[in-house]
Amino acid sequence: MRPRRTRPSIRLRLTLTYAVVLVSTCAALLALNYALHAGAPSATEMAAMCDEMGAADPLRADKCAALERHMGEIVWYRNATLMNTARTSAIALFATAVLGLGVCWVIAGRMLRPLRTLTTATRRISQHHLHERVALTGPPDELKELADTFDEMVARLEASFNSQRRFVADASHELRTPLAIVRTGAEVLLAKRESTVAQWEAMGRRVLTATGQAERLLDGLLSLARSESGAIAHEAHDLAFAAARALGEADEEAETSGLSMTTDLRPAPVVGDPVLLDRLVRNLVDNAIRHNHPGGRIEVATGHRDGEALVTVRNSGDAIPPEEVDRLFEPFQRLTSHRTAGSRSTGLGLAIVRSIVHAHHGTVTAAPNAGGGLTVTVTLPADALAVAGQPEPAREAS
Repeated sequence: MRPRRTRPSIRLRLTLTYAVVLVSTCAALLALNYALHAGAPSATEMAAMCDEMGAADPLRADKCAALERHMGEIVWYRNATLMNTARTSAIALFATAVLGLGVCWVIAGRMLRPLRTLTTATRRISQHHLHERVALTGPPDELKELADTFDEMVARLEASFNSQRRFVADASHELRTPLAIVRTGAEVLLAKRESTVAQWEAMGRRVLTATGQAERLLDGLLSLARSESGAIAHEAHDLAFAAARALGEADEEAETSGLSMTTDLRPAPVVGDPVLLDRLVRNLVDNAIRHNHPGGRIEVATGHRDGEALVTVRNSGDAIPPEEVDRLFEPFQRLTSHRTAGSRSTGLGLAIVRSIVHAHHGTVTAAPNAGGGLTVTVTLPADALAVAGQPEPAREAS
């Protein structure tokens, strides 16, 4: 196994980078200063100038000769000054480098302190400590934004874990009810010394009812898990066809309850998973039928406008408090708790609808009706090609 190479810490790399920039800048300034002082004319250049001046004007020759005599001394002093300046500059540059390393190390540490705080919080936060936050204070810079984003992510994780725990607990409770019915019925019947055929038939009907409820519950859980996974198909589909199919399948149950159904099915083309979209509309229709009163009404409408496909389901029923509407979209949430084991409601209908809508990047809204019941409207991105290629003819209403 090859040994793992350890890279220098980011603090050390920042320190070296700052120090190199500082020393390079100082060295450039010192070099420029040295070049400016070394730019004075040399003795040879001064002698050539005096020769030219003497040839042009003999009166200036004596002055130029006197100046030339002093040039040797001037050049010597200048060279000595430059050497002393070079030595002093080298010492100052070395001292600046050492001091700069220390200062840059401290500055880099102060700048990276929020990252250490974030790292410590990340190691401390786990599944059982999702309530903790970094809560970084300071100016609104990039590190503060990173810490705030991390806190928001942890908040979403905490909500997700809490929802998952609540969902598992509710699902376990819901599944325990039909299983308990089956087991209790079997134990009671087997405990009798003599049991009649009618008793066995009654227990068989109870078992079928309980297993049917468990089957519907498991089917709903699978649909919910599939829609939340994000692994869905992308095929052309029409919500009007899905609504017509759902109404046809639920027609017998609606007729048994004495419900009147009114439909206005116009083209509502979308791109998505046909199986999940059919389940979405079927859940809306089933919810409208099962949470209704005998002799009530159901209205189903589909269509498209402004690049969006719409499906609206309105039903009569009991009055629903406006503050309780959002709770209906949570798994296993019901407004009443007197459901029996034989009820076809699993408490997952609208939760599955919301999950499927979100998987298709749409929205779902619900509002209580003035006379009782609920109106649910689903909006999904329409299939642009299908919308552009067809008009909106009204279909037959029933």
